[in-house]
Amino acid sequence: MTTTLRPTVPEQRTDGGGRARSYEVCVNSRPVGSVRLATDARLGRAAGCIERLHIDEAERHRGRGTVAALAAEEVLRGWGCTQLVVNVPAQATTALGLASALGYRERGRNMLKRLTEPPELPGDSAIRPMAAAEYPAWRAKERTGYIADLLERGLSQEQAETKADTDYARLLPQGPDTPGALLRILAHGGTDLGTLWLALRLGEPEAAEDGEAYVFAVEVAAEHRGHGHGRTLMLAAERESLAHGAHSLGLRVFGGNTPALRLYESLGYEPTQYEFYKPLL
Repeated sequence: MTTTLRPTVPEQRTDGGGRARSYEVCVNSRPVGSVRLATDARLGRAAGCIERLHIDEAERHRGRGTVAALAAEEVLRGWGCTQLVVNVPAQATTALGLASALGYRERGRNMLKRLTEPPELPGDSAIRPMAAAEYPAWRAKERTGYIADLLERGLSQEQAETKADTDYARLLPQGPDTPGALLRILAHGGTDLGTLWLALRLGEPEAAEDGEAYVFAVEVAAEHRGHGHGRTLMLAAERESLAHGAHSLGLRVFGGNTPALRLYESLGYEPTQYEFYKPLL
């Protein structure tokens, strides 16, 4: 049997060179499903993604999805993509198994926690707003660390820098005065030793899936790590979220960051979506 992808609509192009197209998945010219491919607007034209892959129920468990995904890789290679990205809901166990079987690596996962009561912070710990004068140094350090994380997870230098600059421009257009952005400093025993970047998303489309509040960054100074201050910052994030009317808190943890993952799991966070990637050689 021959499995092919047959275009169903003309290819869509953006001014920035992005591409997208939908296909039927066909076995011996007989439609058995559908797939939509696109370049990833966040990462640039060299990153392609499978936005949707569906196999008709009667055709499942016959390897159709596997072959369709491999055919999608060939299409994206033809577009000049050097990596493939796919997002999989945590409850989609079949798709998670397929991603693993095809050699995808976890780039990160989204996690969520429902909030009820504000937790108490450990004694001698206090949270205060980040001052305007502290913002430039914090942003520069965050950007450097963010780019380093992206490089470790398969992005090129250009892709990482583009994504970092785009994300900060979108999420903090007015710096510490950005509406809905909460930038906080953790002090313990009178010493500043950590920072928190929290965003409020009440009423936004992302709120239902990713949380009414979202932790974008938690950082403890290297010399103060290993003493529970990361946990304190996360407890502070819960308190701040509830104080501003949010009852769910989301975050993203990069694949391979085992200490952070263990911390979030111990605090009751559960995965909602995984992001995988695969180099297209």
